[in-house]
Amino acid sequence: MTRVLVVEDDPQLVRALVINMQARQYGVDAAPDGATALRLAAARQPDVVMLDLGLPDMDGVDVIRALRGWTRVPILVLSARQASDEKVAALDAGADDYITKPFSMDELLARLRAAVRRTEEVPLAPETTLVETADFTIDLLAKKAARAGHDVRLTPTEWHLLEILVTNPGRLVTQKQLLREVWGVSQSNKTNYLRVYMAQLRRKLEADPSHPRYLITEPGMGYRFEG
Repeated sequence: MTRVLVVEDDPQLVRALVINMQARQYGVDAAPDGATALRLAAARQPDVVMLDLGLPDMDGVDVIRALRGWTRVPILVLSARQASDEKVAALDAGADDYITKPFSMDELLARLRAAVRRTEEVPLAPETTLVETADFTIDLLAKKAARAGHDVRLTPTEWHLLEILVTNPGRLVTQKQLLREVWGVSQSNKTNYLRVYMAQLRRKLEADPSHPRYLITEPGMGYRFEG
């Protein structure tokens, strides 16, 4: 049974989450504050953590940092905070996904299933060199991409960006992480670099660059590769 730890101080929302998840055969523990959450996480070893940022005793971002000190468990943030810098702070601290309140239960459960799938998927092993989609193929060892049987010419920067995304399938990679990895900078005013290079990658790889299927933008937060 997949075990979920819900960290939320709104008892009505907790009740709704517990009922919906138990009906789908999830095991659920609930914590009303950060201290209880950290204690339960250590004791119960959940498979996924759902975390509100506005907790009575500590900020949710501090809970994320504390968890990331010892576990890679997927963390889904549920928050009424809509400012992009708040979202980025949570993601940079180590959250895997961010769902803004109010949300539909169907969307939340879909995000939960995706988080569980990612924990079950074996990460790309060193000997895994080929990433294949319906539209293009990426050979990580040869550092080559091909579309419709023809090589796609990528610049070293385009390749580096693509490589980071495809080796983290389904995971949101923040703008700050990409800027640091690819350019060695984390200034937010450099995000135009990312927009330019992502647009180039989509033109070269996506069947419909204006409606990308694989290289997805999460506005104000970052990008993800959906294989």
